[in-house]
Amino acid sequence: MASSSTSEWQFLQCFGERTPGEDIQEADIISAVEFDYDGLHLATGDRGGRVVLFERVNPHVRGPGMDQRAPPPLPRGASFEYRYMTEFQSHEPEFDYLKSLEIEEKINKVRWCRSSNNTRMLLSTNDKTVKLWKVYEKKVSCLSNFNLEGRNNGGTANSPRPNALANSPVSLRLTQPLRLPRVTSTEVLLAARCKRVFANAHTYHINSISVNSDQQTFLSADDLRINLWNLEITEQSFNIVDIKPANMEDLTEVITSAEFHPQHCNVFAYSSSKGCIRLADMRNAALCDRHSKAFEEQESQANKSFFSEIIASISDITFSRDGRYILSRDYMTLKLWDLAKENAPVATYNVHEHLRARLCDLYENDSIFDKFDCCMSGRGDAIATGSYNNLFRVFGAWNGADLTLEASRDPMRKRLQQPAKTNRFAIRNKNGPSKGGRANEQSESGTDYASKLLHLAWHPEANVVAAAASNSLYMYCA
Repeated sequence: MASSSTSEWQFLQCFGERTPGEDIQEADIISAVEFDYDGLHLATGDRGGRVVLFERVNPHVRGPGMDQRAPPPLPRGASFEYRYMTEFQSHEPEFDYLKSLEIEEKINKVRWCRSSNNTRMLLSTNDKTVKLWKVYEKKVSCLSNFNLEGRNNGGTANSPRPNALANSPVSLRLTQPLRLPRVTSTEVLLAARCKRVFANAHTYHINSISVNSDQQTFLSADDLRINLWNLEITEQSFNIVDIKPANMEDLTEVITSAEFHPQHCNVFAYSSSKGCIRLADMRNAALCDRHSKAFEEQESQANKSFFSEIIASISDITFSRDGRYILSRDYMTLKLWDLAKENAPVATYNVHEHLRARLCDLYENDSIFDKFDCCMSGRGDAIATGSYNNLFRVFGAWNGADLTLEASRDPMRKRLQQPAKTNRFAIRNKNGPSKGGRANEQSESGTDYASKLLHLAWHPEANVVAAAASNSLYMYCA
């Protein structure tokens, strides 16, 4: 099987594609993307507080009456087609009257939980509240043959019925025979129910949630604290990290992201606005203020500037599937860390190096504070992250490959001045010795900072990437 970083990437499908000139509603902009553990389902959250679920289509299912012979070979990517499943309103806008603060309904993170039966369980969070949702199949029966003529056009078994016979004339009740309602049809619908609400535990905005490998606990992190929850208990949580100083004037950094180790339920990592990743072990102490390891690359004094600390802030971290590596994303770069090496990353991939000369402009328009996600392939041989102009970058973790793709049906629509002659979906394909190398040079007028691809996810078992560009979800395969 070819490496996912050097293979030719193909467009699979798009959900919510907008037409040229169509106005985008703020509530429809996607703010979170997440595959489940086996890649059979995909969830997205948006700024309107909605969670939309998609399920993978099995291309080998043969319906009744269809040709049961072996189907012809499928084109690449056809086995990873997804379809709309259901959606529900996860969060509503709220108002904190004690602090005179509006709480947005925007979904910050979505995380799947493993389930043993046919139900699907997932966590979603806005700035203050985490909710556990159960999505399940519900049978709805349609009834007929009621005793009142007005009811005989059908109704559901669960719908309330007024006691109309009690209000009818006595002669009508005595002369007409009593009819028993019967079920005329039954259909299976998907329903979503909020099982638990984990609230009132965070003073600051929640930026991360992560489900533990034991499938019994999860963590939620805000700017200064990380809390540990049991999925069955909503009235209490345990504070496992607290970096709030006694005097807030002494505050030097905030927590930006947190993630559980994929295999060891006692280990988790969290990143800070200073560009440091700390690994903590809950077996050492109940309050993990003293980390076990700290991964940080020291910057030379000669290279420091006013923007150094801003661009060093880590926006997202994720573990490799085997738990050996941590991938981090700051504004300028992607960094791959080995858990056995703390002083420097094993590889650095330049994403926005071409914007270094324009940091002043980025600071003035607040683009320098954009938070980009990062993801890694299930095999650990490729990594991906978003950029501006609705572009996302795919790097080879070890071979130095660098591909730039655009989230659209025609990825070559925005061609660079000197594109490389590569596959139809690649804007640049470089296999030089340095990992990441120098990013594609773009003219000053060629960077659209409003069109930014912040959120994307990699299928856990295949080379399939889901990328959210504004209100559209694009899917690609290699």
